[in-house]
Amino acid sequence: MSKRSALATFLALTLAGPVGAAEPLKIGLAAPLSGPDAGFGQGARLGAEQAVAEINRAGGVMGRKLQLVVQDDAADPKQAVAVARKFAGSGVRFVIGPLTSGAAAAASSVYEEAGIVSVTPGATWAPLTRRGAGLLFRLAGSDAQQGVLGGTLLAERFRGKPVAIVHDKTSFGRGLADEAARALKARGGQERLFEGVSRDDREIAALVAKLRALGIEAIYFGGLSAPAGALIRAMREAGLSTQVIGSDGLLDREFSQVPSAEGTLMTVAPAPPRLPEPRGAKTPRSAEAEMFAGPAYAAVEVVRQGIEGARSDEPAKVAAFLHGGATLRTVLGEVAFDAGGDLAKPPFSVSAWRRLPDGRLDFAGNDVTP
Repeated sequence: MSKRSALATFLALTLAGPVGAAEPLKIGLAAPLSGPDAGFGQGARLGAEQAVAEINRAGGVMGRKLQLVVQDDAADPKQAVAVARKFAGSGVRFVIGPLTSGAAAAASSVYEEAGIVSVTPGATWAPLTRRGAGLLFRLAGSDAQQGVLGGTLLAERFRGKPVAIVHDKTSFGRGLADEAARALKARGGQERLFEGVSRDDREIAALVAKLRALGIEAIYFGGLSAPAGALIRAMREAGLSTQVIGSDGLLDREFSQVPSAEGTLMTVAPAPPRLPEPRGAKTPRSAEAEMFAGPAYAAVEVVRQGIEGARSDEPAKVAAFLHGGATLRTVLGEVAFDAGGDLAKPPFSVSAWRRLPDGRLDFAGNDVTP
C-alpha cells in the first residue's frame, strides 16, 4: 500500500469514528415552541434535553446514544401533522409529544402509519387512546378518568339524593360530563338533570331555577372556571348551598377570586416535580415551563425503559412491552400503562377550595378522601 493510500485509509477511519460505533437513536420532540403555548413547549424541550443528556452520560440505551430532534408544532393540528411527516421521513422512531390534545389527535394517525411510538406528556382528550392506536401512550390522566372520579364522588357521597350534571357546552366540558354520568349510572345512581350552560345570565338564571325546583344537593360541573364561577355566584345569591364538584378546568386565578366558591371540590393531578436546574443554566425556568419539564423528562425515561424492557429498539416491540403493564420508575413516580396506552392508575386526587387567612381561596394542601 502506498503512503498516499495508507493516509487516505487512516483519514476515512478517523472521520467515520470508532470502529463498530452504533448510530445514535433519534428521538423526536414535537412541542409548541412558538405561539401562545410556547412557555409549555420550552419547558418540555428543557426536560427532554436534560433527560437525553443524562442518559447519554450514563452510556446511552443498549449501547446507543440518543439524539433529540426538536420540531415546533405551535400546538396547531396542521403543523403537528407536518412535524409528524418530517419525523417519519428522517428516521425518527420515538417521539415525545405532542403536548396538546388537538395536535396529538391530528398527528396520531401519521405516527401510527409510520410505526413511530409517541409518548405525550400532556394530551388529555379521552378518545385519543380509544381510536385503535397501538403506538400511542400518555403520561397525563385523561379527561375520562377525571370524569369517572367526579361521577364516583356523586354516587358515593350523595347516594339516594338528587344530583345534577352540568357542562359548559365545550367539547372538554361535555366529555367530562358524559363520563361522570356513565360512572354515576354504573354505581346505581342517576342524575335528575343533565344540562349545558354558558356564561349567559339568562341561561344561568334558568338553570338555577331548575336546580331549586328539583332540590338538587350536588352538581358535577364539567368545564372551565369562568362559567363555573358564574353559576356558583348565581346559586349562592339565590340561597342554594348546592355542593359543586369540578375538574382541573377550575385551575384559574379567576376562580380563586370567587368568594362563594369556597368548599368547591375539584379533581386535580399532582403538581409535576421540579427538575434541578441543568448545569450552566442562566435563567430559571418559568412557571409554565415547569409544568412540562418534568413530564417530558419522564416521557424520555419511558422510552428508555421501554427499549431496555423489550430488549429492542423496534417500536412495535417496545409498544408491546409497555402495553404489558410493566412498572416504570420515572421522575413522576412509578407508572404503568394499560392495554390502550393510558395510565393504569389515574393520577388524580380530590381537593377542596378553602379560604386562606388573607381572604384568598386556594386548594393546595386541602386534599380530601374520594
